[in-house]
Parts: sequence; structure tokens; C-alpha cells
Amino acid sequence: MAKQVLITGGAGFIGSHLTDELIRHNCHVRVLDNLSEQVHGPGAKRPQYLAKEVELIVGDVCDAMTVRDALDGVDCVFHFAACVGVGQSMYEIARYTAVNNYGTAILLEELIEHPVRKLVVASSMSIYGEGLYKDAAGNICPTAGRNIAQLKAGLWDIGDDAGSALIPAATPESKVSCLNSIYALSKFDQEQMCLIFGNAYGLDTTALRFFNVYGTRQALSNPYTGVLAIFISRLLNNKAPLIYEDGRQLRDFISVHDVARACRLVMDSSRAAGEVFNIGSGQKYPIQQIATRLAAEMGKNIKPEITGKYRVGDVRHCFADITKAREVLGFSPQVPFEHGIMELVEWVKSQHAIDKAEQAVGELDRRKLMI
Repeated sequence: MAKQVLITGGAGFIGSHLTDELIRHNCHVRVLDNLSEQVHGPGAKRPQYLAKEVELIVGDVCDAMTVRDALDGVDCVFHFAACVGVGQSMYEIARYTAVNNYGTAILLEELIEHPVRKLVVASSMSIYGEGLYKDAAGNICPTAGRNIAQLKAGLWDIGDDAGSALIPAATPESKVSCLNSIYALSKFDQEQMCLIFGNAYGLDTTALRFFNVYGTRQALSNPYTGVLAIFISRLLNNKAPLIYEDGRQLRDFISVHDVARACRLVMDSSRAAGEVFNIGSGQKYPIQQIATRLAAEMGKNIKPEITGKYRVGDVRHCFADITKAREVLGFSPQVPFEHGIMELVEWVKSQHAIDKAEQAVGELDRRKLMI
């Protein structure tokens, strides 16, 4: 029997790829999305990439009546609706809290009266803060971090109390959260609200902590989206990608196709109830290397600009340990990074981007959120 699925925020980057994955597996998909101008541009039009089979409800996840209508006949919900962006969340606090926290509360209240079989919530690597670190002897250092004095001095790497360098390690789900932005706090709240609700009401609920997702359909003119999209926007406008700190910070990049497949595996899993999973590639890449590679793939002889600045809320290193997802869900990434980048760059050739990166940096500077 075909499943009826609702994806909140499903007209966006990750959600739209998930709709394609679910349709391929004989699901009927309904999307609730407000078609935010920051993501979709002016005009609130149905995105051309959204499959014609998808039923689109244009509306606000904070409106109970709209959510109620969207849940009609649904047996699985993917909750992706959220404001996204570490930097912007530090000054648009009310909006981020309203959409991410209150919107989730509205959804959960409506699920009391309109129960479903499965709830999957999109969480984020941002809830970890810094990733996991070990000392030279292999001992875990659970509270590793940086202070303001260190950052002002441009001492980017993390050491122990004695000043010895710590070694970044893959971050497992068991790492204690360290919330250092309003965005991270709101994603943690979304995750925990859904898990608490699921436990209380006997609803099969799973949280997926996405790492840096990349791929086609990213909002290239949104300066608060993923870092690859921001770099691409700069390069399309023949400007150097702006990189914070020294460019050696490590991140985990995963193809949106792998993310969509992981979501579908969770929907069909009988072992995922009440669990959280890292969804990443399990690989680590220096940010400067990524910017240089993108420029080369796009045929741009433009070197990234290393700003030597720190953006409040950023972390030094964080990459995923995906052991749990592999063992429980049978998930392993299938799109090699080099293939994913080639697909992204090919898509970019037909795209137009308005570069707003300097404007975003200016907003942070004005509020003293850059060091």
C-alpha cells in the first residue's frame, strides 16, 4: 500500500530531493511550504523543480489550521520547515524562534488530534558545537573549545589546558551538545521536542542530524545557506569566496541524494524509533581546499580570500561518525564527493546568483558578531 507523506518545508533544497526519492518508491507526497522569499526569491511561485505529482500547500507551519489541513490522510511526516543560518539567527532571534520552535510546537499539537505512523525531524550537526577531540594518548576531551581571547589573537586551533594540541576526531551521536548559536538551540529544541512527544504519545519518531548537505537546487542567492552555495554565488559573480579564520577548519560534506536516501531508509526502518542519527559522509575536508576545488571545476582562476576573522557561533572542526546509521539503518553514502561536485557545477552553469555575502558579513560586523 502506498504511503501518504507530508514534508514540511518540502519545496526547499533537501525536501524537494526527498520528494523525488519518495515518489520513486511509490509514495504520495504532500508539501507544506511558505515559499520564503529568502530561499525562493520574490513572487512565491511553485518551484519548477518540484515534481508535478507533489501536492503543494503554500502556507505557514505556525498556522494551526493550515497544519491541520496538511495532515489530513497522512501517515508519515518529515518535519523540515525551519529558518536556517547560524549568523542570521544571532540577530533575527524572534523569527528563528517562531518558525523553528513555535512551528514545531504547532505541528506536535496537531499530531495529538491527527496521529500518524512515523515522524522524522531534521536536526543539525550545529547542536554539537565543536566536534569531538582527543589528546595525543587517545583520551576523549569532551569540553574542548575556544575562548574569546584566543580567537581575538587568531589562535584558531584547540588545545588542552597545558597548551598541547588536540586532535579532531569523528563526532558520534553520544557527544554532549554544546549550543553556541540561536540556530543550534532551535534545532536542538526541534529534535528534543519531537523525541519527547514521540515517547509520550507512542509515536515512532526519529531525529536526523544533517551535516553539510550540498547539491542541486540550493538557494544560491541566499547568503545564509550552505557554504558551497555561498562560494558558488561568489564565483558566478567573479568574486573570491570569503573564508573565515585560516581556511583549515574541517567539515563533512554529503550529497543531497544520499541524505534523501537516508530519510527514506528511516521511514521504512523498524529500529529507528526514538533514535538520533548522524547523516554525513564520514569524511573531512578543509574549507579552503573546497573553495579552491570549486573554482577550478567552474573554470574560475580565483583564489579564496582568507579573512582571518571569526564569526560568532562557528566551530573549528566537526565531521560525522556514521557508524550508528550504517549499523541500524543500513545507510552508507553512495555519491563520491568528486561526482557530487561535478553534478553541482554542471547544474550551476544554468543558474543565476545574486551575491549577498558581503551584505551578510556587514550585518554581522554591525552587530559586533565578527571578531
